[in-house]
Amino acid sequence: MRISTKSIYEAGANQMNSLQSQLARTQMQLSTNRRILTPSDDPIASSRALEVTQSRSINTQLVTNRDNAKNFLGQEELALKNTYNLIADVQTLVVNAGNGSLTDDNRESLAVELEGRLNDLMALANTSDGAGGYLFSGFKSTTQPYTSTATGAAYAGDQGQRQLQVGPSRMLAVSDSGTEVFDSNLTGNGVFATGGATTNRGSGVISRGVVTDATLLTGHSYSIDFTGTDDPLNYTLAYTVTDVTTGLTVPDPAVPTAFASGQAIAFDGLQFNIEGKPKGDEAGPPVVAGDQFTVVPSTKEPLFATLKNLLTVIRTPNSSTPAGQANLTNGLNAAHDTLDTAYNNVLSLVTDVGARGKELDYLDSAGSDLDIQFAATLSDLQDLDYYEASSLYAQQQITLQAAQKSFTMMSGLSLFNYIG
Repeated sequence: MRISTKSIYEAGANQMNSLQSQLARTQMQLSTNRRILTPSDDPIASSRALEVTQSRSINTQLVTNRDNAKNFLGQEELALKNTYNLIADVQTLVVNAGNGSLTDDNRESLAVELEGRLNDLMALANTSDGAGGYLFSGFKSTTQPYTSTATGAAYAGDQGQRQLQVGPSRMLAVSDSGTEVFDSNLTGNGVFATGGATTNRGSGVISRGVVTDATLLTGHSYSIDFTGTDDPLNYTLAYTVTDVTTGLTVPDPAVPTAFASGQAIAFDGLQFNIEGKPKGDEAGPPVVAGDQFTVVPSTKEPLFATLKNLLTVIRTPNSSTPAGQANLTNGLNAAHDTLDTAYNNVLSLVTDVGARGKELDYLDSAGSDLDIQFAATLSDLQDLDYYEASSLYAQQQITLQAAQKSFTMMSGLSLFNYIG
């Protein structure tokens, strides 16, 4: 068979080009430590590697989200801890204000201190989140949540709870609204609240009270009105309970009950007592009504309003009289009950924030394990067997060198070398 010189050159060049291309590809694999250089090298593995890479990128973003969540929760936890420490300070101040040996001037100094605590509370409620917003404004993150008012503070945020995706299928709350933290404090014992009228003239102090039978509770408001004489020689006080909601007495018709200091007063599933000596009604002119006490359903009272009311109670004069001291004690007791609820509410939120932080730690651990798994999968799909590739590179190099040498020899053959 006759082979032209052109064919020899073309075949040799093509073969060397092919061998050089193979050698270059193996060299590229060695330099990148990648088995797959283009999707066509292994379409199935390339597709799978793309999926794993995307999943790994999402896992990396979730790590960033968890770091951000830890930052937000850490700031909130610090603000909450400062808040319940402040509430504890105010509770101590309430106890001190109840000291019967203090004068009105002495209590004014406590009121000034309380005003400082109120300003501190405002600063805590408006804590920055470190990202140009506020911790306790709900979804309105750039809106200052609280501003001072005559009765406490006005809330400008909403009820939203900001969330971040911290796991493949887990959204975690990274904030709490100001309403949840500062404005959800139940008055009284959480079911009903007792109190005395500020016009009372006697020394009666009403207790917080307890629920004796939840099935009998009506959720109504009641008044306890005293009648009779409180003459030391003829102390015949009696009280009548009226359901203010229905306008009926309890029981109906009214049966005045003789009063004894500290004796339990019970009706409609609730119980409390009144200690001291309330005043009865006095015939006129003018006619003076007897002392009155109230029992109303517990309501949510903002912490700012509690402190404002407490300021009013402490600054009310004439606390040196029995009636003034009783009114002071009743007011302080009401404030202390609400502060107890506020303290427990904030403490519960601190626990909840801590639990969320603990969950982030678990998710971090799981995310780290997942990243290792993704890395191992990508290595199996893409990484090169270095020893096999090195051996192949050496083999291809020898083959190319042999091809080059044989091509040189073949290209040098000619009949003219033998014609002399």
